[in-house]
Amino acid sequence: MKQALFVAWRTQDPDNPAWGPIGRLEYENGTYRFFYTEGARTLPGFYPFFRMEDLDIVYESDELPPLFSNRLLSKSRPEYEAYLSWSGFDYKNPPGPIQLLAVTQGQRQTDAIEVFPCPVPDEGGCYLNRFFIHGIRYSDDAGKAYVKRMKAEEQLRLVPEPENPVDPQAVAIYPMNDDMRLGYAPRYLAHDILHLEGNCNVVELFVQRINSDAPLQQRVLCRMNACWPPGFEPCQSEAFQPIPKGVSANCEA
Repeated sequence: MKQALFVAWRTQDPDNPAWGPIGRLEYENGTYRFFYTEGARTLPGFYPFFRMEDLDIVYESDELPPLFSNRLLSKSRPEYEAYLSWSGFDYKNPPGPIQLLAVTQGQRQTDAIEVFPCPVPDEGGCYLNRFFIHGIRYSDDAGKAYVKRMKAEEQLRLVPEPENPVDPQAVAIYPMNDDMRLGYAPRYLAHDILHLEGNCNVVELFVQRINSDAPLQQRVLCRMNACWPPGFEPCQSEAFQPIPKGVSANCEA
């Protein structure tokens, strides 16, 4: 079964912020593949990765490329078991690298890369996504204090911010009955959330897990549930289309 993630990059220029998909990572039948998408040609300031300079070819390997393996905590680290638990996985039945990256998004504070899954319908034909709340460190003291009091299965609110000066598609996260902004939904989900809220009767967000001992970027794991509207096709804009010829752009395996 094919597993796939998109790779996104954000500009480092605070005066000209931009973010978008630039590549895709796949795993199938023991082989990893990486190729660039059209976003790599159009995103301002992006340059191809080291040793992956050719936009027109598919890079294949029996091992996860270092660009991505370096975004996973080493199994030899003493906190590795907790690291899996923070993301909702069982240490005794560990996930594959692609599954783990799909939840952690492979983010590091030292660069501008993140990875994310292209959503597909679950077994019930619905939209289901798990993600960590972004930007908790930027919330005020009241917001940080609220995060410490949160419990699993608590329901939260998704609040679009069309007036956000940095990202007009930003979607903030609030408690159900309070006006304290806790953080944000991941950027890759923002467009989907705006579409789903306009086409589903209900879009629900719940706290799946609180990790009190984890770094802030892995502190609150959420679960979002919604319908899958007729004709809904996420990740199909031009920026997501493969550059190499003959490569499928289909999200599903």
